[in-house]
Amino acid sequence: MKKPQRISGVLSPVVTPFRKDLAPDAARFVRHCKWLLANGCSGLAVFGTNSEANSMSVAEKLELLEALVAGGVPAAALMPGTGHCALSDSVAMTKRAVELGCGGVLMLPPFYYKGVSDEGLYRNFAEVIERVADDRLRLYLYHIPPVSQVPITLALIERLLKKYSGIVAGAKDSSGDWSNTKAMLDAFATDGFDVFAGSEVFLLDNMRHGGKGCITATGNVNPGPIDKVYRNWQAANADELQAGITATRKIVQKVPMIPALKAIIAHFGNDPQWRTVRPPLVELERAQEEGLIAELRAAGFGMPGLAA
Repeated sequence: MKKPQRISGVLSPVVTPFRKDLAPDAARFVRHCKWLLANGCSGLAVFGTNSEANSMSVAEKLELLEALVAGGVPAAALMPGTGHCALSDSVAMTKRAVELGCGGVLMLPPFYYKGVSDEGLYRNFAEVIERVADDRLRLYLYHIPPVSQVPITLALIERLLKKYSGIVAGAKDSSGDWSNTKAMLDAFATDGFDVFAGSEVFLLDNMRHGGKGCITATGNVNPGPIDKVYRNWQAANADELQAGITATRKIVQKVPMIPALKAIIAHFGNDPQWRTVRPPLVELERAQEEGLIAELRAAGFGMPGLAA
């Protein structure tokens, strides 16, 4: 099997639908992924933070990943999250993703132990790469210190690139700190290291400084307008387009993000089952959801074709 082409553009960390018994719903998952790819997403970062990935087992995630490929979602468009606290889990998921032909994997650092050194993190990522032992692997580092409390430093990236250039392909920066994203770009963008902003709020700045797109929660519900910024970042109206997607993001993030995304999909897709989240998360309160939907509608928001 040939090496995958690099993914760029707007990627969604796809929210995971659950049935009433809280089991993952593969059919709904495949349908939503296909809708996303048809409506602005260039790729799908399944099993990301907003996917409730760390509320699922490796077996559940592998079953969903295989259902996507069997259901006609192009493997080359997939960048599944494969980073776990357990090294063996990271290896198992990464190996299967490569075997299926996924375009890349997005890898959290092992996040349970805090205050670990760059040496420890280097050994973790290196061990995964060596055990997978496949030059088709494209590994994207997932920097999300507000959640993981384990940062991926520039020094660590530099060391990994020296040893595994071409395999370590880039990063998603969900620090929420543009200065950190810019530092990644300034240091590595010319070295074949693809930087994705972790929110569309930074998409235009990311593109203007050599980035490759964004991997963003609201890509689940607003992929078309976000993609329009990606494709028109050099246009005269780019700042206006950016302001539009930033405004939508601000509406959505007024309430807890994961249940908000699911409530939006449930409403505009006319599918109440989408509201289900796995504990310890809880659904939005009725007043929260009604306020969210009303504000989105007032802003002209829509999800064309979702209900169909």
